[in-house]
Amino acid sequence: MVGALRAIAGGLLAGLLVSGAVRGQDEALDRCRDYPKIPAERAAILEAAAERGDPAAQYDLAYALVKGEGVAQDDERAFRLFRNAAEQGYGPGLNGLGTMYSQGRGVVQDDARAVELYRRAAKQGCAKAQVNLGEAYRLGRGVAEDKSEAVLWYRRAAEQGFAQAQYVLGGSYHFGWGVAQDDGKAVFWWRRAAEQGHADAQRNLGIMHHEGKGVAQDGGRAVLWWRRAAEQGHAEAQRKLGAMHYMGKGVAQDDGEAVLWTGRAAEQGHVGAQFNLGIMHYEGRGVAQDDGKAVLWWRRAAKQGHVNAQAQLGFMYDRGRGVARDPAAAAKWLCRAAERGHSRAQDRLDELIAGGQAACRKM
Repeated sequence: MVGALRAIAGGLLAGLLVSGAVRGQDEALDRCRDYPKIPAERAAILEAAAERGDPAAQYDLAYALVKGEGVAQDDERAFRLFRNAAEQGYGPGLNGLGTMYSQGRGVVQDDARAVELYRRAAKQGCAKAQVNLGEAYRLGRGVAEDKSEAVLWYRRAAEQGFAQAQYVLGGSYHFGWGVAQDDGKAVFWWRRAAEQGHADAQRNLGIMHHEGKGVAQDGGRAVLWWRRAAEQGHAEAQRKLGAMHYMGKGVAQDDGEAVLWTGRAAEQGHVGAQFNLGIMHYEGRGVAQDDGKAVLWWRRAAKQGHVNAQAQLGFMYDRGRGVARDPAAAAKWLCRAAERGHSRAQDRLDELIAGGQAACRKM
């Protein structure tokens, strides 16, 4: 009887140990799919747990140190904590350490070492490491370039439901990297990522609906996905959503909404949105007509190299609209645009030069 009780107790203990190990593995895999947010109050708790040697706490604290969330940013200390977790064979720690080697943060940059660490974590099922290993194969960083091998690792992570992997796998199908080009499969994987809130995938899915690639053309569906990405602050999606409202495609024409979304993208520095916002101020659509503000936005876009903005800015200086007339400034911007093939800018520049009002200096 006593022996039987001991056997039962032993079996229960073994079951508890196995259950605990499984939970630990599950928590590690969760960390390989998520990006932790570390508030300051949690950082203090992590400090104590990391000091005791808890690999999960070491990983979380290292991640916080890399991002500067809840603690002062410190790459060298983050590297040491990732290394401590990695030395215990902890998958997220191995991946984190690999990333530090890949980026040369807190340690001398070493792609080969990064690949070694990514591989160890990837074999444990760490989705982030599988994506990172796939990227190394796609780009030939630390390992011979092999896009087919890259797709293999992307797929393993994507099948775990990791949105970033689904996004890059969709890109592989769209561009034919390591697989036969297939927009239908690109849409399939981008949709899975988009439904998880992946903003880049939402932007891409909107493009596919807009262009009718891999899916029926549908401006309304394009707007739906661009709106979801735009609401997350995705600048390109904001620009596209603004353009759809401006033109009344896939959504009711609405100049106010066009200015709203275009403005949000422009404030983030999106060069195309800055140019478009200049047009809206110039035309007085959705805002009061204002040449000065048109010049302001075209100048910002022109300084980023937007050829049409450079031409428009040149024309504004030439005409003295929204800015004092200045033939030299006009020639400067028209010259930049003309050198990049803008025919109208070249025509007006030729007239200014022929009239002795300006000279075009190569930039």
